[in-house]
Amino acid sequence: MSAEIIKQNPFQSMIDRFNIAANILKLDESLRQKLQRPEKQIVVNFSITLDNGTEQNFEGYRVIHNTALGPSKGGIRYDNAVNLDEVKALAAWMTWKSAVTGIPFGGAKGGIICDPRTLSKTELERITRAYTKALADIFGPEKDVPAPDMGTGPDEMGWLMDEFSLVHGKTIHAVVTGKHLHSGGSLGRVEATGRGVSIISLLALEKLKIRPARSTAAIQGFGNVGLHSALFLYEKGVKIVAISDVSEAFYNPEGINIPELILYYNLNNKTIKGYPNSVVIKHEDLLLLDVDVLIPAAKEDVITQKNAKDIRAKIIIEAANGPVSSDADKILHDNNVLVVPDILANAGGVTVSYFEWLQNSLLESWRIHQINKRLEDILEKGFETVFRVAAKHSVTPRIAAYIIALKKVADTQSVKEVTLEADKYKQN
Repeated sequence: MSAEIIKQNPFQSMIDRFNIAANILKLDESLRQKLQRPEKQIVVNFSITLDNGTEQNFEGYRVIHNTALGPSKGGIRYDNAVNLDEVKALAAWMTWKSAVTGIPFGGAKGGIICDPRTLSKTELERITRAYTKALADIFGPEKDVPAPDMGTGPDEMGWLMDEFSLVHGKTIHAVVTGKHLHSGGSLGRVEATGRGVSIISLLALEKLKIRPARSTAAIQGFGNVGLHSALFLYEKGVKIVAISDVSEAFYNPEGINIPELILYYNLNNKTIKGYPNSVVIKHEDLLLLDVDVLIPAAKEDVITQKNAKDIRAKIIIEAANGPVSSDADKILHDNNVLVVPDILANAGGVTVSYFEWLQNSLLESWRIHQINKRLEDILEKGFETVFRVAAKHSVTPRIAAYIIALKKVADTQSVKEVTLEADKYKQN
């Protein structure tokens, strides 16, 4: 990304949107403060022996934002840029994401400061097991359920499950989601977020009365989410004219053959660099293309007040968490750009994670068509509710999503607190 893009504290972006929705709901100040702040912030330090025999220390985090609706749920990120503010923001977004889609989970997030690309598989396993052991009292199927995120995948989740099971003396599949199928994973989980993004994108196109076969899209990011979003939209007839990953960005006004690109990507060491039949463009220019749908599927704060005025897309689908900073919201709204917020747009992942947790808890295994149908039903209902609330309050879909989520969590939190007080009274 361009060095000129000014990054805003992601936690502050979350708070800015939270406060607008809280004002509309007239939330009590004490409850507002409680819902803004995480229930727990855990920092762990641990050492592992590297393959060369030296010992190295690592710092990790787990933030439990809220558990009013159920066990906290959220991924674990391995990245050198991991920091507490980022993890706090991501944990809060998980709370609102679960609430807006009706999933009975709270929100959490975790991370370890490391570069997984420089670590061997055995080193990554040692790091994951050490992190799990340090948080063995925090994790649990009814307490806090991790999942993959940037830099992690089914291998790490399998090691986490195994270590947690060793600590507790029995196999506990439901402690984590995003596992390999042979470890209790769910069909449809790998592509869930991308499938969800494509479902939401098609609903947004329909909202603006744009036919998929006559629409164009640009996708920033070609990891798991970007790749599957591109594939599913391509299959629905959307013309994908631009794609980027960390190595390169390119543009083809005639449309990119996504299955061909995926084959190239897989044969080219998981990078799109050098893909033919396209023009290389600057990473930051992809965001400014004149397309119907722009899908930022990489990191947070890539659209800010610095470049928001130059966005020409009709629709932004937030496939990443927090790709639009709060200082860009008004600019995009004033320019009639429809932004479908992350807490709805990328909720396919947590939804199918919930399905995996449920299958593990019930000792069941669902067929793929059941999973995809349930996912589509949940996201369509969430989309319709968000736009209905947006119209009712004359607010953007983002603020509508926050209104729905805050109300649900606040109402549940209030009932729980009243119940706890009543129980204390009875004991006295």
